[in-house]
Amino acid sequence: MTQRTWAGLLAVPLLLALWAIALVTPLPYVTYEPGLTVDVLGAPDGKEIIQVDGRKTYRDDGELRLTTVYVTRPESDVNLLQLMQGWISNDDAVYPVRAVYPPGETDAASQKQGAIEMVSSQDAAVAVALTELGIKYDDATKVLTVDPKAPAGDVLKPGDLIRAVNDEPVTTPSQVEKAVLASGPGKPLELRIERAGAERTVTLTPEEKDGKARVGIEMLPSYRFPFQVTVGIDEQIGGPSAGLMFSLGIYDTLTPGSLTDGEVIAGTGTIAPSGKVGPIGGIQQKIAAARETGAELFLVPSGNCREALGATNGDMRLVRASTMHDAVDALETWTEDPDADLPSCEEEAS
Repeated sequence: MTQRTWAGLLAVPLLLALWAIALVTPLPYVTYEPGLTVDVLGAPDGKEIIQVDGRKTYRDDGELRLTTVYVTRPESDVNLLQLMQGWISNDDAVYPVRAVYPPGETDAASQKQGAIEMVSSQDAAVAVALTELGIKYDDATKVLTVDPKAPAGDVLKPGDLIRAVNDEPVTTPSQVEKAVLASGPGKPLELRIERAGAERTVTLTPEEKDGKARVGIEMLPSYRFPFQVTVGIDEQIGGPSAGLMFSLGIYDTLTPGSLTDGEVIAGTGTIAPSGKVGPIGGIQQKIAAARETGAELFLVPSGNCREALGATNGDMRLVRASTMHDAVDALETWTEDPDADLPSCEEEAS
């Protein structure tokens, strides 16, 4: 056996080892895959996802499905084999980590931010649906999280609305923060709050932390509605992208007749208090997820239209949604005539 033959024989296992290492070595990318879809009009385990207390509701057939994307977490290890699967698939996608997550992002921070965005999107969805119905409501401040070891730990709960501090009405988180700072540590504060529709007065005493008076809560802008609306969605689903579908589901629940004509409608999009629908990530994967449910229409935020046209949507029509009002108009037009012209992504792209 010649020296060249020996060298060749030794090179084969070395090459295989290098390939094996390359296949399992973590790379700075994330993968997007079609996720689950959830009918916001549904009642899993006999309990409606959208629940209303204090207002007549109208339940009917049909589905309004929010769509999700499976995205690898910022601290997940993604190897070459996974990336190759993402590149080959027609419905998956691959992006650099830096294009999806900020530097140093952790799984815990990402999940917490997603939960905050979900709560905020639900509040905005209720507000937009009520605006569409001509129902008035007030601005308010909602308690998002409570530090159990802080002064508020045994006093406040997530979801409480803070109505007043020391008899001074407050409607924004900044007003509450200023009142706490003005009081200073060691001085009791009297808060008028609303919890589950009932008002009560509580007292807590700020403590000094980092040189400032603190009570140990995180807050976000919210609303005080004339009746209670809750959206019971799986806590694992985070982010703001279901805002439009929440808003449509609440609107449909509060109005006679079916907004879906008994069919399956899917979509995505953030919702602003003004009713504007904002773009989201993973639009092609969400379209793929909706396609598998047999949805007739998919509501696409205007800002995602160009990308959406590259998705494999099958027989499902892509309908452009610029605002929640536009989405309601499009669905009502479609229920009257399924062949009617609807706002299209092709028009937006051109």
